[in-house]
Amino acid sequence: MKTVPGLTVVIMAGGSGTRFWPLSRKRSPKQFLPIASSRTMIEETFRRVRPLVPASRILTVANAAQSRTIRRLLPSLPAGNALVEPKGRNTAASLILATAHVYLRNPEAIVAVLASDHIITDAPLFLRKLAAAAEAAASTESLITFGVQPTYPSTGYGYIQFAREGGLTVSGEPFFPVLAFREKPTLATAAGFLQSGGYVWNSGMFLWRASVFARALERDSPEFFVFWRRMLEALKKRSASSLAKIFDEIPTLSIDYALMEKARGTLVCAGDFGWSDVGAWSALADLWPRDEQENARRGDVCAVDSRGNVVHNPGKLTALIGVDGIVVVQTKDALLICRKDRDQDVKKVLELLAKNGKTEYL
Repeated sequence: MKTVPGLTVVIMAGGSGTRFWPLSRKRSPKQFLPIASSRTMIEETFRRVRPLVPASRILTVANAAQSRTIRRLLPSLPAGNALVEPKGRNTAASLILATAHVYLRNPEAIVAVLASDHIITDAPLFLRKLAAAAEAAASTESLITFGVQPTYPSTGYGYIQFAREGGLTVSGEPFFPVLAFREKPTLATAAGFLQSGGYVWNSGMFLWRASVFARALERDSPEFFVFWRRMLEALKKRSASSLAKIFDEIPTLSIDYALMEKARGTLVCAGDFGWSDVGAWSALADLWPRDEQENARRGDVCAVDSRGNVVHNPGKLTALIGVDGIVVVQTKDALLICRKDRDQDVKKVLELLAKNGKTEYL
């Protein structure tokens, strides 16, 4: 596959991966762990896009400590391409910073925003669709996103409502007009979304031309456009103090709230390339090897009348007797046991540990 001229990939790598505790910690978050394969998740993401873009046109965004880890894991990434956030302010600030970097190099360059910790099982299809989306971004004034066909009424994902008429086709891929972004719904609302058929999961992957992003901020999110202009000036002057001041003052919001929900003319393409955000331990039930009782495991498992469990205990034997649908995660200093349908509540454990001053486990 040929590289796509003018395309720059931005890998968002600043997350804390709290839902994968106790394996994921502040010093070693999910994106720096070999969760789904023998490579870390950020290495998989980097390798996946290399057929489309050279390393010189891949940027990462993270804090200073994480950026040092990124440079160790991705030795072919140019040092200046590991962008450092002065302070964690969610994805709006991160993407204004990254897009401003690209804009100063080439205002008409296309930015593709990817997460560092997602799974794509059909990489060739993903690359074809990413190339088509880049072409759509280059030839329109639209922001582009990918939507994933829901398989169940999830309350953990945001949704995108789209129209089946009025879009366009680029390189054989249809792009549909976005009607609205819907945040994480109740179970009844999510079931209604599935029944209507006009909704897809928000994958959190976006593409835009740098100049189009700037115009969208100015038109639809003027409160963030102010910071865009300040960011450009700080980068032109290479002023670390000015950049730090901007990150002190910019609102802590996701790009979804700050811009995507407000932007007009957004297009969505079907993300039918085997996407998963691997949002919690239960997601690994479909990714790890399973035994005849559907127990997904890393490590040796002896299961007696036990089905549908997820076990991470490499190098040791885990014996299960009469338990169904639980998560067991053993690390050097902690053991997690929970029901699969409660794995989103891992964050409550972290809150309790912080409250009790047990920060060595965070």
